[in-house]
Formats: sequence, structure tokens, C-alpha cells
Amino acid sequence: MFALDRLRALDALARHGSIAGAAAALHLTPSAVSQQLAKLEREAGTGLTEPAGRGLRLTTAGRMLAEHAADILARVAAARLDLDRLRDEVVGELRIGAIQTSVHALAPPTLARLRLAHPDLRVALADGEAEETLPAVLAGDLDIAVVENWDGSPAPIPPGTSRARLCDDVIDLLLPAGHGLATRTPVRLGDVDDLDWVADGSDTRAGAWLLHTLRAQGLEPRVTCQVRGFGMHVELAAGVGVAALVPRLARPPLPAGVVAVVTDPPLHRSIDAVWRTDRGTAAVRAAVDMFTAVAAERDAVAAGSPGRTNAVVQPSAGSRTSASKQV
Repeated sequence: MFALDRLRALDALARHGSIAGAAAALHLTPSAVSQQLAKLEREAGTGLTEPAGRGLRLTTAGRMLAEHAADILARVAAARLDLDRLRDEVVGELRIGAIQTSVHALAPPTLARLRLAHPDLRVALADGEAEETLPAVLAGDLDIAVVENWDGSPAPIPPGTSRARLCDDVIDLLLPAGHGLATRTPVRLGDVDDLDWVADGSDTRAGAWLLHTLRAQGLEPRVTCQVRGFGMHVELAAGVGVAALVPRLARPPLPAGVVAVVTDPPLHRSIDAVWRTDRGTAAVRAAVDMFTAVAAERDAVAAGSPGRTNAVVQPSAGSRTSASKQV
């Protein structure tokens, strides 16, 4: 008998080509992966790996067993899914990893409604960027990842996953209320050449997206504040007088001294839910449907209350899709 954890380690080594890659995919230490492989070799009674430079490669026996391991793990996942579908009840534990924006704006009402509708479902929530949550979904540590796709910089959706569009989100330009462009709409980003900027952390896709977007409009931005969290971007825009690009979904009511204007060209991002296709359980489907409904209601409220954001809200037709896309 081969232990599943050891077969999973061999499968990860075959897929990623190195102990380090396998460890990262499985959220283990390289030492733990090496120990699992050593135990599997003893169970198999033959060598499964051999040195290759500074790393390892699979032997002929290792490649053969890795093929069987992939089949076995797929069958185990299919068995789990069949059991879940057999019951088709929204019960058990559901683990969600979400970007901070959705945690702030979408998660509280979504989780509250799930609790009312499905009292036997236990939901665990943690914030995190796509680079953290998507590998956790693949490893089975999370059931759903809520990720953002910036214009021209979508979240990398791995093979073997499905996704559903939760909502589209307009990104506005925040300016000091007394700025010469504050009364114009729309505003060309290239014209904002007299202000410093606030951006997300340099190691985030949001921060990289801002720099790429401004440079594409012929502007080399002077970023003087690098702060994670769009709520803080709003505070800095109002208090320090820096310019900012802030999604409406992430934006609190604007304080005095700052206005939001639409841009030319208009800027957008979208929010997706991503899950492993072989784990699309009733609980996952219920959570995705609830997230989508909450996002749609939020859009409807924003469209009817433009004064709250100091900007004209222009929701795009067909911004929501109820169909899931398998990658």
C-alpha cells in the first residue's frame, strides 16, 4: 500500500521538476517532501529518484509510479466530489481566501447570508493576494479564491480550475478638490503631471498595474507614497493632496477635499471566484452564487446613489455572468 501523502509528493515532483517546486506547491518544506519520497522508495522497494546536477530527476520506476500516482489522486478527488454531489447538501467547512477589497465590501454580507441560508455550513475566511490564494486552492488548502483582474493584468488562472465573474469595477481618478482638472470629466491621465501619486506596494499587481497604466499614457509618475489598502489611498489623497487610482468597490465615502472623476480612457478591473473544478461542491456553488448576488445588489445601490462617490457611476451592461468558465 502506498500512502496518499507520499504519492502526492511524487506527483508534485513530477509536475514541478524539483524538490523546491514540489514543496511550494504542497505548502511543505523541502525537507518534508524529501522525507515523503524516501519513505515511498522504501515502500516501492526501488529507487524513484537519482541525482541530476544539484537537483533530482525521476528514474524509470519513478516516472512509471508518478503516472499511477496522478491517476490515483485524480480518482480520489473524483470520489470525494461524487460523495459531495450524492448528498448535494451545503454542509461542512468552506475555506475562502479573498483579496482585501472583497473582504471589506463583499464578504461580510455574503457570509451573513450563507449562515442564514445554510446553518450547517462553517465558513473560514482569510485575506490574501492571488499569488497566495490560488496555489492554496490547487493544494486543497482553500476551496475558493476571490481574485482581481486589472486591465491588461489578469490573475493567472491555473489549469484544472473553474471561475465565475462576480462583478466588474470602475477605477476612478482621485484629485484634490481644488485641482484644475477636478471639475473636468473625463480626465486624461497624461494631463496629471503636476501631482505626486500614491500606489499600492511595489510587490503587488495593483502597484505594478498603476505604474504600467500611467506610463502607457505618457506619464512618468512620481510615486511618493506606497501603501497597501485603498482606504488609505483615499485618506492620503484628501490629506496630502496626492493623486490616486481607486476602484469604486474599494472606496469609502470621500472626505472633504478630494473628488473622484472618470478617466479617459476608462479604467476597470473585475473580480472573479476561482475553485478547483474537481471540487465544485454544493457549498462552493452556494458561496459563488451568494457573492454574485451581493455584488449585483451593491452595483444597483451605487448606480442609484451617485452622490455617495462624488462621481457619475456608469455601470456597464452585461457586467455580470452567471456561467462558470473551466480552464
